[in-house]
Amino acid sequence: MDGRGKYLTTHQVICLLLRHFILNRRGRGRVVKAITTTSMVDKICAAHGLTLTETGVGFKYICAEMLKGDVLLGAEESGGIGFPNHIPERDGIAAGLMLLEMLATERLSLNRLLATLEKDFGPHRYGRIDTHFPLEKRAALMDHLKRNPPVRLLRSPLVDVKTFDGMKFVSQHGSWLMLRGSGTEPILRIYAEAKSDADVRKLLRLGVQFTRQL
Repeated sequence: MDGRGKYLTTHQVICLLLRHFILNRRGRGRVVKAITTTSMVDKICAAHGLTLTETGVGFKYICAEMLKGDVLLGAEESGGIGFPNHIPERDGIAAGLMLLEMLATERLSLNRLLATLEKDFGPHRYGRIDTHFPLEKRAALMDHLKRNPPVRLLRSPLVDVKTFDGMKFVSQHGSWLMLRGSGTEPILRIYAEAKSDADVRKLLRLGVQFTRQL
């Protein structure tokens, strides 16, 4: 939590730690993130000339990349973070200690550090909903979305479609919407990121509309 009693999102924690490893620890190497993780990570990597590897959802995929070596940080949307020169697995205690190290090094509040991230890379707001969706219809939905992607998201042209773990639509101005089925339940997860909470809600509603097209 920050100094005002607000919870930090997992995405904020990931970005704070990535910044700490780059600027304060002078780290280099590949950054590995799951496909549902904030695109602020992409911008931080681009700003510092770091290679970004994107994986499917599940820390086992990040672990596989860490075992190859040369990884500065591995992180997923659910908050799992893996560190170099350590076990190739999520470690919440290590993440907490690294945050304390960051605060001791920077001598600035979390709010100030988060404001610096937003100043440098812009606001990133995120949302996710889990909706019931029959397993037997999932393949048809994904096929339909692949053949009929939206032309725009929030009035911005679509520039990328990623299909390696569900369907992720990315717009020109950076907002994205993703639909992905649970591996074990009749649940469809809808993820979205945009510059404002209001825009995130619009994207999530669009995602729900997509599930009703079949």
